[in-house]
Amino acid sequence: MTRAANALNLSVSGVSRHLMSLEARLGARLVQRSTRQLSLTSEGEQLYADARDLLDTWDEAEANVTARSHAPTGRLRIGASLSFSLLHLMPVVAQFRQLYPALSVEIVASNRYYDIIENGLDLAIRTRRVEADSSITIRRLAETRRLLAASPEYLDRRGVPGRPEDLTGHDLILYNLADNWNELSFSRGDETVVVKVDGAVVANDGQLICQAARDGLGILAQPTYIIQEDLEAGRLVRVLDGWDLPRLTMNIAFPSKSFVPLRTRLFIDFLIERFRTNDFETLWTR
Repeated sequence: MTRAANALNLSVSGVSRHLMSLEARLGARLVQRSTRQLSLTSEGEQLYADARDLLDTWDEAEANVTARSHAPTGRLRIGASLSFSLLHLMPVVAQFRQLYPALSVEIVASNRYYDIIENGLDLAIRTRRVEADSSITIRRLAETRRLLAASPEYLDRRGVPGRPEDLTGHDLILYNLADNWNELSFSRGDETVVVKVDGAVVANDGQLICQAARDGLGILAQPTYIIQEDLEAGRLVRVLDGWDLPRLTMNIAFPSKSFVPLRTRLFIDFLIERFRTNDFETLWTR
């Protein structure tokens, strides 16, 4: 009540009178009062949600009119992993800001999934198929394989594994934020092999894992989108390429509401078009 009074430049008693007047007009209690706290009733929660939708609709109407004669402005907050930010997000941001220089971009790089709404993100890049929160919308970017790879020096020194079971005799470099990170599930046709593994090097960031593999410390397991440049340059070589690990689906996730800011819509479309033009999915699923 105090914060509402400050925002509206009213006294707390004035806000209370407005609230009671609204309840009297609607014939419903909107706020449950006690000596210790205030909380919304179910009717209050419904009115709040409906009012937010109305305000979002009005904001969208204003934004659509403004967009006809103005470029997007404000700050775009994007959440993504460090590897995706370095390899694929920064080039897009550079091109996007050339088109819309009045727009600023803040990248929140983390290998853990931040809550989009609580952390005020406009969008986030996720490598999972669905979001547990129904208030989040997802748009698919691409599918990517997960590969085993190692430096030529390591393979010359330790030999090349012929089957998944041979990995137990090798040094592995593993990403410990993945689900079941110490277990690799391989498939080839109708055949499935699950190998329990223990990392000689374990890290919570893909760039550290890639550097360890380039230094000849072992065999890594990483998504293709992270190691593609190393593969093309010959710094890393595919291992057990005839076997598949479970693939990852890369999505853009953003809050679901009737009004999506112009800056967010433009960036999502721009990123999807870049992925389509470069045909990253074909490159990353070979």
